[in-house]
Amino acid sequence: MEGMPPILLAGLTGSVFGLLLSIPVGPVNLTILNEGARYGFKRAALIGLGASFMEVVYCFIAFTGFAAFFTRGYIKAAMEMFSFVFMLFLGIKFMMTKTTKVSIPLGGAANKLEARIEGRLKPRSAFMIGLVRVMGNVGVLVFWVVLAANFIARDWVTPDWPGKLACVAGVALGTSLWFLVLSYGASRGHGRFSEKTMLRMEHFSGIGLLALALAHGGHVIWQMIHHKL
Repeated sequence: MEGMPPILLAGLTGSVFGLLLSIPVGPVNLTILNEGARYGFKRAALIGLGASFMEVVYCFIAFTGFAAFFTRGYIKAAMEMFSFVFMLFLGIKFMMTKTTKVSIPLGGAANKLEARIEGRLKPRSAFMIGLVRVMGNVGVLVFWVVLAANFIARDWVTPDWPGKLACVAGVALGTSLWFLVLSYGASRGHGRFSEKTMLRMEHFSGIGLLALALAHGGHVIWQMIHHKL
């Protein structure tokens, strides 16, 4: 990706990670499958758009205040290594999944928080159902906080507002694309998305993250050899 304009690189980074992190099975995907099969494409798509909107909000929050801290010498080098380990962990986790159970749990406290938020807001419209499902999943915010730091440290996203906003726009594109495709598939026939099919898609997401991790690891080694880290 050398020589790519920074804005384009930031947008591409957001799109790729937004897509890959939307594929693993979770509350939103399962809701879209069920609602799409029962009520059709429009309702499923609105749920997906609500979920995508909240993903973008969390991503935007994650970028706030990270620019200066993660561009410092030793901190940047540490995040270079951490980003490799983090992507490797996610890739292996998604590839090893053997059930359509929610993929990113953070324990009982997080589940209680999610239930409390849904209970308080009581979403009724399709858009709000998707939005609240993501809002209640604190794991989404944690993931974007870690990834935002890695993107900046890795120079995939420039530590300024044009770069950050380009990445956020990319996340909006990647997540919306996945949810719309899933909504269309669900509305055309729920049987096409059996548990086996969903697991295959999650494994594909894991392969994509592993490929990114290995490419990043190779670049880190190259930098170390040439004394750039």
